[in-house]
Amino acid sequence: MADPARSISSAARFGLTESRAEEDLRAAGLWTDAGPVAEYEVILTGLSRSPDPDLALRGLDRMRTHDPRGWDELRTALVDDRRLRGRLLAVLGSSTALADFLAVRPGEWARLRADCCSADGYTTTLLAAVQADDSDEPQGPVAALKGAEAVRALKFAYRGLVLELAAEDLGHLVEPGLPEPSFEEVAGKLSDLAEAALRAALAVGWAQHGGAEAQSTARLAVIAMGKCGGHELNYVSDVDVVFVGEEDTGLATRVASAMMRVATEACFEVDAALRPEGKAGALVRTLDGHESYYKRWARTWEFQALLKARPIAGDADLGRAYLDVVRPMVWTAADRDNFVADVQAMRRRVEDHVPSQLAERELKLGRGGLRDVEFAVQLLQLVHGRTDERIRLGSTVEALAALGAGGYVGRADAMELGDSYRFLRTLEHRLQLQRLRRTHLFPADTDTAELRWLARAAGIAPDRGRSAAKVLVAEFRAQGNKIRRLHEKLFYRPLLEAVSRVPTDALRLNEKQAQARLAALGYTSPEGALQHIRALTAGVSRRAAIQTALLPVLLDLLGATADPDGGLLAYRKVSEALAATPWYLRVLRDEGAVAERLARLLGTSKLVPDLIVRAPEVLRLLADPKALSDRDPTEVATSLRNAVNRHSYLGNAVAAARSLRRHEVLRVACADLLGFMDVLAVCEALSSVWSAVLQATLAAVDRAESAAAGGRQATVAVIGMGRLGGAELGYGSDADVMFVCEPAPGVSDSDALKYASRVAQSVRKLLGSPSQDPPLQVDVDLRPEGRQGPIVRTLESYRAYYAQWSEVWEAQALLRARPVAGDEDLGARFIEMIDPIRYPDGGLDATQVREIRRIKARVDTERLPRGADPTTHTKLGRGGLADVEWTLQLIQLRHAHEHPELRTASTMDGLTAAESAGLVTTADAAALREAWLLATRVRNAVTLVRGKQTDQVPTMGRELTAVAMALGHSPDTDTGAFVDAYRRTTRRARAVVEHLFYDD
Repeated sequence: MADPARSISSAARFGLTESRAEEDLRAAGLWTDAGPVAEYEVILTGLSRSPDPDLALRGLDRMRTHDPRGWDELRTALVDDRRLRGRLLAVLGSSTALADFLAVRPGEWARLRADCCSADGYTTTLLAAVQADDSDEPQGPVAALKGAEAVRALKFAYRGLVLELAAEDLGHLVEPGLPEPSFEEVAGKLSDLAEAALRAALAVGWAQHGGAEAQSTARLAVIAMGKCGGHELNYVSDVDVVFVGEEDTGLATRVASAMMRVATEACFEVDAALRPEGKAGALVRTLDGHESYYKRWARTWEFQALLKARPIAGDADLGRAYLDVVRPMVWTAADRDNFVADVQAMRRRVEDHVPSQLAERELKLGRGGLRDVEFAVQLLQLVHGRTDERIRLGSTVEALAALGAGGYVGRADAMELGDSYRFLRTLEHRLQLQRLRRTHLFPADTDTAELRWLARAAGIAPDRGRSAAKVLVAEFRAQGNKIRRLHEKLFYRPLLEAVSRVPTDALRLNEKQAQARLAALGYTSPEGALQHIRALTAGVSRRAAIQTALLPVLLDLLGATADPDGGLLAYRKVSEALAATPWYLRVLRDEGAVAERLARLLGTSKLVPDLIVRAPEVLRLLADPKALSDRDPTEVATSLRNAVNRHSYLGNAVAAARSLRRHEVLRVACADLLGFMDVLAVCEALSSVWSAVLQATLAAVDRAESAAAGGRQATVAVIGMGRLGGAELGYGSDADVMFVCEPAPGVSDSDALKYASRVAQSVRKLLGSPSQDPPLQVDVDLRPEGRQGPIVRTLESYRAYYAQWSEVWEAQALLRARPVAGDEDLGARFIEMIDPIRYPDGGLDATQVREIRRIKARVDTERLPRGADPTTHTKLGRGGLADVEWTLQLIQLRHAHEHPELRTASTMDGLTAAESAGLVTTADAAALREAWLLATRVRNAVTLVRGKQTDQVPTMGRELTAVAMALGHSPDTDTGAFVDAYRRTTRRARAVVEHLFYDD
């Protein structure tokens, strides 16, 4: 007797691992003691390629035992007929339910030799099963069979056609040369088969309720919904329907109920819950009843369901009339209030119903599942299908392709999403085929046998040392993540909500109507706006198509800004300037937050558009508030210096520094206007980038001068003064600095000063040269002797000057001195040298205090620009920046010698220290702090709005509105109240200044 272990091991060569495998093979005549029978080895090879060889062999064995006399014929046919072999063994290894059908219905296997039926063939076959003629009667044929007999006949006929379709779908797995139908072909044939089954069931329904005579008193049409309506049905799925009846609707209802019962018992569950009022509503309604309901009561999801509505059985004329009534309503549903929010909320409710422990395995309803794709596609269709009939398609895959072709979705996104959708639907088909049960659950990671079977059934092979099961799991996770990413990108983008708020008629306006619409949106020059729109949408390019899809959104978004006309003009300029940038429009279309935020920026600021044209890469950051606002100033400075150091040519080095400053100023401006950065972070970021530009430019100039002079003749340090020293720069602030140098060993002071002066002058000239960027003025007027003094001094020269000639105002100016560039050691020694001057022992005497007050009074009367409003001038106005800063600086000069915590260049830190030291009350410190922060914010906002440095708050008009909105106020804010609030805040601060600055 043969060694059982050896025999089984041999059978394992063909993927057969069960202990009974050899016994079944012997019984089938396929195996002997010597191993496989040679003439039948081709059958064993086919078994080895089946998704589950053991399952396929068990199926063959059952067919043999149920029909022993027909076995020899089947075995011979399996050897001779390659198509039969591939189809049968693939089905047996994939579906226990179809194996059961083949076992109990001897001879059914023979149908796998022929081509699969066409759609017409399905109808003919199933009507014949219930003995109904395939006639052209308006109401459809009437069956001869009724009741259980009709159900039994229809069930076997339907199952046989499912067998044919599954065999055609799977055959290539066993015999690779056989045709491999696409997902669309399989889903389409399943839908055709379901239609045929419903027609046959309807024929039985008529037979059970009066037959042909009844058809003369009642009309009934069956409308397919859902996947059947979209021609993309599963192997096992509810078939959603809606019924329309006329005349005797009671009879029509009884026929419809009978049809549902017959189809459900014989073929699949028939669900009419999508009808008006759902399960609580009448099963059959008249055409007028449907129309009245959808016009008055229908909710958003009901119009979404109607996207796929399609007449499939019964009275064809009535079915077409139904579509004529409901289709126009579908394409105006997006005009409904809260349309997008309703659809999104419905999607979230579907997700919430998935048990958390199954969410990651749910093919249909889970995150990254089929519903994500379907909801995204349907929402896009409903929004854009109002004006584009090309995307009014029932099939998800076809609609997705049309959306890509129309420019509503990126081509790459449409392709990726379509491929992922097909992949998951294929897995769904395989899982449902196994037992012909409705399921959408991917196997658990621990179920290796099920995973291996599913991988083979889906045509997935081992790869690079990974088993087919592991490849399948990895692919399933990857496709789910991809779907979720694209779903969130398309489905939740705020663009769609904005589009849905544009009434459909507004998308088809004539010129006068369009101008009226634009005027209503807030455009003061509708004619100019129309010119911009024409320029942006002219031609038939893909770019024009995308602009056409974007503009209704942007027009609404810009209409909500302070300056819609300026914003639209800026958008046109940016679009034209970035026409050759391949990702620009794609980002606007696919990242809804970017378009919304860009519109807000363009309709608010004149500075931002000019910077975007020269630093477009910042647009990508608009999608991520964190990336826009949370960049470390130290990291920015390091990046800037490294970029400059890569250039040996001085001009290129400075250009790199200016370019990176431009990028950072734009980034900070966007974060500021969008509310992602507070005012202190804005000031710190702007000061940091200014310091980095000075550091990098100084280093580049120093290298060039050193090379020209044959060596470095002096070390140079740059001392930041004023707002730069306090790290409180605004968008248009000059950089107040002083240059200090120290001779190199063996170099005279005279030569060192000449060298350092050339360096300082080159830095000022290179940074101050005209450009489209915000100016980079390096101001040295705070140096000793002012404009009459040398630009650069040695450390000892500064020491001697301050010791002999220094005035009190210079000590005040030094309070904000801080090294910002150049030699760190020299800068630190400079600060050490000036500390006794700015923090004098004993503070100030009465004469010095009077002098500071005299200078302040002179500044108040002489430096305020003619015609400026002292109540709203942010810098020199009453309670403005200068008032707060001079008050704090007087406190520092008088008390910093005994309170070291006052030794800070920061205004906010200084106020906190003065409060902690008991030099200022908490209420007074709060009033000064509030006024300084508000004035700084308003000054920055005015500069952003006007595009140039301005200290005066606008008094009225769009600029004032823009400033208020830049500070976070809504478009409906009363600008007069805003100005009053500013004056009230600064008035309180001025009262504190009067008390602290002028009273002893």
